[in-house]
Amino acid sequence: MAPFFYSKFLDYLRYEKRYSDHTLVNYEVDLKQFFEFFDGQDLTSLKPKDIRLWLVNLSEKKLTNKTISRKLSTLKTFYKFLHKDGFVDGNPVVRINAPKIEKRLPAFVKEAEISIEKLKKIEGDTFEEKRNFLIFEVFYQTGIRLSELLLLKEKDFSDGKILVNGKRNKHRIIPLSNDLVIRISDFITLKRNNRVYSDNIFCNKSGEKLYPKLVYRIINSYLGRITKMDRRSPHVLRHTFATHMLNNGAGLETLKELLGHSSLSATQVYTHNTFSQLTSIYSQAHPRGGKN
Repeated sequence: MAPFFYSKFLDYLRYEKRYSDHTLVNYEVDLKQFFEFFDGQDLTSLKPKDIRLWLVNLSEKKLTNKTISRKLSTLKTFYKFLHKDGFVDGNPVVRINAPKIEKRLPAFVKEAEISIEKLKKIEGDTFEEKRNFLIFEVFYQTGIRLSELLLLKEKDFSDGKILVNGKRNKHRIIPLSNDLVIRISDFITLKRNNRVYSDNIFCNKSGEKLYPKLVYRIINSYLGRITKMDRRSPHVLRHTFATHMLNNGAGLETLKELLGHSSLSATQVYTHNTFSQLTSIYSQAHPRGGKN
């Protein structure tokens, strides 16, 4: 059973921290699992050794270090809130280190695999097919997150750009290609012609907002038709956008603004992919680059 201050904590995340619905769901899942593990115990009197026991339990369940690290981060935010509001005297999580996470380079689709000529062959003509193809193109041409796409309103689209509501309710403006401007305009017209009324750009034929799992399945299906890579998600298209931008001359600062990153450190991960391409070009182009 969740303690009485659980709802206060969720309100804090929702209204003060302005976390997205997706992030809130992750917090809820993590905390409910934590509550179940310590069922019947007073959560305000837990010690660091109790938290370590919980971490061992997560490890025995074969959870990855990345997942365990995220759950520990949730717990640190939770106890920081409890300490700030006087529910606990001390924070049992503050000195517990997260397990080391093996860094994995972002997966991305090769430019040849995602050419517009190749994609047009699988576009389709129905309302859902037009919508799904546009969703794919918006992800690839803007690099926005899944949660951000679901929040896009028709009013956010104007004058060749789109206003994106990002993490922590931070807004950013992303320029659009002429092709994407036409596609969005045509889709909004298609909605009107089909009497589909919604403030959101993307919705179903009843005007209802799309849910994350549906969008994930749409992207998974499209990527499955153009690439053999195992990872097929909206975030792969975000990685693809970033990698292709850098490979074609965009600077890190520009990419940081387009992606909505709070610091350059989050953006710099994409330089690994760019450096790999430079190494390949060097080995082929330089007389002593190691080419066969």
